[in-house]
Amino acid sequence: MDDEIALHGGNVGGAVRVGDTVRRATGPWTPAVHGLLNYLAAAGLPGIPRVLGFDDQGREILDYLPGTAYGPDVPDDVLADAMRWLAEYHRVVATYRPAGEIVWRTSRGELTADQIICMHDYGYYNWIGTEAGFSGVIDWDMAGPGLPLDDIAFAAWNTAPLAVPMDPAYQAARLRLMASAYGGTVTALQILEGAPIRAQRSARVIRAGQEAGDAGMLNLATVGEPERTERRLTDLQRRIPEIARHL
Repeated sequence: MDDEIALHGGNVGGAVRVGDTVRRATGPWTPAVHGLLNYLAAAGLPGIPRVLGFDDQGREILDYLPGTAYGPDVPDDVLADAMRWLAEYHRVVATYRPAGEIVWRTSRGELTADQIICMHDYGYYNWIGTEAGFSGVIDWDMAGPGLPLDDIAFAAWNTAPLAVPMDPAYQAARLRLMASAYGGTVTALQILEGAPIRAQRSARVIRAGQEAGDAGMLNLATVGEPERTERRLTDLQRRIPEIARHL
């Protein structure tokens, strides 16, 4: 076997590169995630890792997406491309309706009529870019039922970025860019109002995972989660009216 190289994209950690493949630990959610990725691949959605099976250690094998994960300073053109990609993902996944009770990493149950399968971790650290720009999305293990705004608001939390205090006019401009690039079915104000709700979900999911002993969620404790998210959420709720005045 080729040498293993630790991969640092994403926040949960644990992925390694072996040749042109990625190996990751599995969990009860893995069949659901593989079903999703196989559906997206069959539908021709670009920029997703293909499922290649399992190795002799029981790890999932995915193909390696060439490029580099973005940092927090995502340029406007990359943000716009990422939102256009997200809109296409939501269009494709809307027809994916797995039947019965499905086990995901953060939930278990049947898909309701108003839900789609969200990526649920659509932050810049899971966006892959090459010299040509935005090219794909990694780390799908948090996928599960939700509403399209959940993914959009999560991207805004991380990449507007609403999670940290900045010039409110700049953040409002980023929200307008996101809404426009996504395609006009959501407004900048709806994204702003959805961000604290989505942040609350993140904190709740992380804490529940830590209490259940999920190794990935426990790893987030090393960067101060979910307390960091909760502090930032309180601050965002104070700043929302000021950002909204620029919309």
